[in-house]
Amino acid sequence: MRFARVLAALAALVLPFCVLAQDASRLDAVQKQGKLRVCTPGDYKPFSLAKPDGSFEGLDVDLVQSAAKALGVQVEIVKTGWPTLMKDFVEKCDVAIGGISVTLDRQKTAFFTDAYMVNGKAPITKCENVKKFQTVADIDKPEVTVIENPGGSNERFARANFKNAKIVIFNDNTTIFDEILKGHADVMISESVETIAQAKARPGLCAVNPDKPLQYGEMAWLLPRGDAAFKAWMDQWLHLAKATGEYDRVVDRWLR
Repeated sequence: MRFARVLAALAALVLPFCVLAQDASRLDAVQKQGKLRVCTPGDYKPFSLAKPDGSFEGLDVDLVQSAAKALGVQVEIVKTGWPTLMKDFVEKCDVAIGGISVTLDRQKTAFFTDAYMVNGKAPITKCENVKKFQTVADIDKPEVTVIENPGGSNERFARANFKNAKIVIFNDNTTIFDEILKGHADVMISESVETIAQAKARPGLCAVNPDKPLQYGEMAWLLPRGDAAFKAWMDQWLHLAKATGEYDRVVDRWLR
């Protein structure tokens, strides 16, 4: 009896903290505020791209709009940059999108949704040079210039794998591929999906083996660390979006 009373007393102490933890979920706060604050760099076609009129478009933008509609709230986009993505997300946003690679380093600061796409790193170069840049070893030569956008997983991949090639950092991710066409760089490493999209958009550029990437990768959205309820809702929404065909319709719109 004494043991039972001790357990009951402990339960009485613990239960209020459990209820408090549930009440603290961002899921409830978003619904109460009526808006979902979404951080995105907006420079990564086809995932998220800032338009001249201030609006945003892309695969991730369409998906997050769908998620917000299911929550019954409006999307409020907060433009950020890759070097400040994590800081801005923690301070200003409920979710971050835009072609974000899943990394263990980012996982230290935030939760990820379940991955919505497998999308490894692949080179993109002038079509005439595709045979020259088939492997990391082919690219990692002193006479080769690799161009990357700052602060993201593309730069980290380049610095981790290329010790002999020249690495140039270019701040404008929307025009960075033109630098290859202009002859200012030889190759860029990016997500295989983006290399395909950019090759279609820029005649003269070709994706190098996008179906056999140099490194395995996944894409997901950032969520607040420790918020299991919010993550569970987002993962369930993604699961249902894929099961009902909504996800495929969005992907087809941007990638087919």
